[in-house]
Amino acid sequence: MTPRFHPRRQDGFSLIEIAIVLVIVGLMIGGLVTPLSVQLEQRKVTETQKALDEAKEALAGFAVLHGYLPCPAVSSMNGLEDRRGARCNGEKRVGILPWATLGLRKSDSWNNLFRYSVTPAFSDSEQLFSLNTPRDISIVTRNGGALVQASALNDIPAMIMSHGKNGFGAISEQGQRHAGAQGNNVDERSNAVSNNIFISRAASEGRQAGGSYDDIVSWLSPNILFNRMVAAQRLPR
Repeated sequence: MTPRFHPRRQDGFSLIEIAIVLVIVGLMIGGLVTPLSVQLEQRKVTETQKALDEAKEALAGFAVLHGYLPCPAVSSMNGLEDRRGARCNGEKRVGILPWATLGLRKSDSWNNLFRYSVTPAFSDSEQLFSLNTPRDISIVTRNGGALVQASALNDIPAMIMSHGKNGFGAISEQGQRHAGAQGNNVDERSNAVSNNIFISRAASEGRQAGGSYDDIVSWLSPNILFNRMVAAQRLPR
């Protein structure tokens, strides 16, 4: 009898099966990469917020020590406050946070310098501020699209902010001003040029009122500042 030969069974995966596996693996990797990038970006936001909180503490400590608040920095390369005599040089009241004077980190998590605004009467080292010294900085937000007060009107001694990931209006550590994201970013544009009215709200895309927004705005509460000053006996009870 003539023996019958049977073809050997092929082991392993076919090209189609391999292709399907590669697609699945690619989808799994993509699903991991996206959350990881989101986590990294959120970490930068958290670190920047922490730096802003430290700046508020440093400003309050400076006021307790000296009896007034510092002026904006000389320049992007010189972090000392720009003071001439008892007042800020050229009556400057908004600019770069004087990181060297305060002993702070120079920039936010995106390597841009912090913006700083101070009520002029609070940076006057000759006529030291008191409980009755008027403030002139306001913080607003959006409620249903409309701008509303987030602080009492003209109530804030000093404001510090980061221009966020897109850096619109920010100054880099090298002194270059960022154009940042172009388009519908009305609130960011306002923050980049305003002296005493600043918008603080949640990050958003361009479809919302005020446009795309990722600024991080913080401010020194007069209540906290005065409480520190009174406790240190720099102001009367």
